[in-house]
Amino acid sequence: MNRFNALPEGFSQNDQLPIRIVSPDFGHLSRQALDQYGLSRRLPYYFLLFVMEGSSVHGVDLDEVEVGKHELLFFLPHQIQRLPATAHGSDYYKLGFDEVCLSRLPRQYPFLLNPLNRQKISFSSAAASRLRAVFEILKALLSTSDTAPDLILAHLNSLLTEINTAYFAEEGKPAHDRIAKFIGFKVFVENNLTDHPTIRVIAEALAVSEDSLYQIVKQYSGLSPKEFMTHRLILEARRRMYYGERTSVKELAFELGFNDPDYFSRLFKKVTGKTVARFFQDLS
Repeated sequence: MNRFNALPEGFSQNDQLPIRIVSPDFGHLSRQALDQYGLSRRLPYYFLLFVMEGSSVHGVDLDEVEVGKHELLFFLPHQIQRLPATAHGSDYYKLGFDEVCLSRLPRQYPFLLNPLNRQKISFSSAAASRLRAVFEILKALLSTSDTAPDLILAHLNSLLTEINTAYFAEEGKPAHDRIAKFIGFKVFVENNLTDHPTIRVIAEALAVSEDSLYQIVKQYSGLSPKEFMTHRLILEARRRMYYGERTSVKELAFELGFNDPDYFSRLFKKVTGKTVARFFQDLS
C-alpha cells in the first residue's frame, strides 16, 4: 500500500510519514507545484492554518472565513479549500497530514469531526505561544527527511491535544456522553451517507432513543437529524459540482442515493434557494 496516497507526490517532508509544514521562511512549494495544485481544490488530507500575525480570507466549501491573529482554521478531508490570492498573514504556520499519521497517535481528537460546525478556533496569547513552540519543533524535525517518526508523532499529538481543548473550551464543557453520541451520529452519517439511513436505524446503532437523538443533534447542529442528513447530502452535491465533478442532474442524483432525480432537484432548491441548473450557471 502506498502510505502517501492522501498527499500529493513529493509533498511529504518525512520519509515514513505523510506530513508537511510551511511557515513564511520554510517549506514552500515551487511555483510550478503551486500552479499545478491551483487556488481551489478538494482536499484528501487534514490541513491546519495557524496565524500569529496578520489576516486572510479563505474559502471553506462554499463559505468564506476570515482568519486572523491567534486563530486557527482547519480543513477536513473532502472539503473544498479555496486559497486567498494574497499571503496568509505575516507570521503563520500551515500543516498538512493524513489518516496514516492519525492512526499512529495514542488518542482521538473529536474536533477533527467538527461536531460544533466551527472551522475556526481562537486562542489566548498563552495558548498561541504554546502552539508556536510546538510548530517550531515540528518544523525543526521536518527539516530533514529521515527524522524518526515517533518524535514527529509525539509533538503532533501535543499540537492536536492543545487544539482539541481550545475547540471545546469555547462551548464550555459539553456533556461528554452527549457530544460523544453526536460525534457517533456524524460518523454514521458520513459512512452511510448515500444509503439514506432512517433515524430509527441510526438511533439503534448508537443505542439511544429517537427522541434523545433528535435532542442531541438539535443541540449541537441546530438541525433535526433528518435535516442534518439532507443538508449534508446537498453539500456533497454542491462540492461535486463546484469542483468540476459535473454530471447530469440524473447521474448526480443517483450517485447520491436518490432514486427520483426530480425529488433531488426539489430538495436542492429547498436547501440552497437555487435550482441545480442555476447553480451550474453561477459556477460558469
